[in-house]
Amino acid sequence: MTVTDWLLDGDPAIRWQVMRDLVGAPADEVTAERARVNREGWGARLLGLQEADGQWAGGAFFPREGWNREAGEGQPWTATEPVLTLLRTLGATLPADRVQQVADNCRWENDNQPFFAGETEPCINGRVVALGVYFEQDVEAVVERLLSEQLTDGGWNCEAGFTSTRSSFDTTINVLEGLKAYEEAGGAEVTEARLRGEEYLLDRQLFRRLSTGDVIKPDYLLLAFPGRWHYDVLRALDYFRGSGDPRLAEARQLVWDKQQPDGTWVLEHTYPGRVHFVMEQDGKPSRWNTLRALRALQPESTTSFERPASGGPAS
Repeated sequence: MTVTDWLLDGDPAIRWQVMRDLVGAPADEVTAERARVNREGWGARLLGLQEADGQWAGGAFFPREGWNREAGEGQPWTATEPVLTLLRTLGATLPADRVQQVADNCRWENDNQPFFAGETEPCINGRVVALGVYFEQDVEAVVERLLSEQLTDGGWNCEAGFTSTRSSFDTTINVLEGLKAYEEAGGAEVTEARLRGEEYLLDRQLFRRLSTGDVIKPDYLLLAFPGRWHYDVLRALDYFRGSGDPRLAEARQLVWDKQQPDGTWVLEHTYPGRVHFVMEQDGKPSRWNTLRALRALQPESTTSFERPASGGPAS
């Protein structure tokens, strides 16, 4: 079995993206496969957990029972935003009336704001923008807020104004993903801000301190899925896929070097906390990481996904 065959043997959420991004299947076949996400596998399971009022687990960012940090629990990932973000990643859809229920009934724990009006933290609001675009909701006010919160170094930080005046990789990747989705959907002009944010990451080779060249955080080098609000190099490379910027080279090499002899990539880390169900196991071959790595590392000029003879990306 080839790596592609192994990927295609997975959940419909994996299969349609492999068909689109790696195999180059006809659009009608990709559309048909994507439609299966709502009917079977991970997507269908999550959709089946939506409650009568449109929410998941009774909350926006946290479930109705809250989060017992004092007991050492990881952050729960069962509420509406984490589930919607995962459904977007899977490629699932929601009927318009069910999306409207989220808009009408889901409120942020921060200050009771309507879900698609956003919260106060830019890392959350970046995902709100991405979700608003995906589920066809008006998030222009959230975008305007994010543009006003961009820091002088080009990025964003949820702690800006509190404990830091410098940007955060975690916050910045969430905002960039939202702005990119908004721009691609024909939203108001955000290109300048997006490019400044990209430069913040690129100038640091996606994982190094600008001042010393040291690795900013070892966790940034671990290939995790789902990413939640966290940053890592594969998430960044997936964002930058198709770019030939030479500042991506070291991060690309790092990910290439993690490829296993059988051509797969393993799940190196899962963020702790309650989930509705487990998709993949830490330390085992990961279809999500393999799909995302192959997609991010593929040369634009070829459909071959073998590791280059040098052990790194093709020049």
